[in-house]
Amino acid sequence: RVLLHNDDFTTQDFVVWVLETVFRKPAAEAVTIMLHVHNAGVGVAGIYTRDVAESKIAATERLAEQHEFPLRVTMEPEPEETRR
Repeated sequence: RVLLHNDDFTTQDFVVWVLETVFRKPAAEAVTIMLHVHNAGVGVAGIYTRDVAESKIAATERLAEQHEFPLRVTMEPEPEETRR
């Protein structure tokens, strides 16, 4: 799963835009995820195979760098109890 991490510099609008463009989330879902990341400090952008997750992380990092935002995005395995 791909995780987005909150910071004090990346705008909420940019996070929503990344969720809509890179992660193909509908607008309402993108806003919900962004607000969760903002309030909880971290949130799941999506669950993907390793290759797809790595590609989405690279795309997000490129966009964040181009827009001069320090948005942090990481990847971790899906917990065992949710893999059924």
